[in-house]
Amino acid sequence: MEQEIAIRSYTKGELATMYFPIGSTSNALRRLNRYIHNANGLMDELLATGYRTKDRHFTRRQVQLIFEYLGEP
Repeated sequence: MEQEIAIRSYTKGELATMYFPIGSTSNALRRLNRYIHNANGLMDELLATGYRTKDRHFTRRQVQLIFEYLGEP
């Protein structure tokens, strides 16, 4: 039985390593950013929530959008 991932605020590094647990956090961040930019419409929706690339955290709403577009890690 799979455990459901909580939709809550996450640091970018924390969320990135959930998606890409092998390797460094910086590599995981680069890969997550690439996935976010390549998912049609995701970046536009994140920007509508007030997202800025320099932010260190994703809000609950942003995490929910990422899960909707990319699936749960």
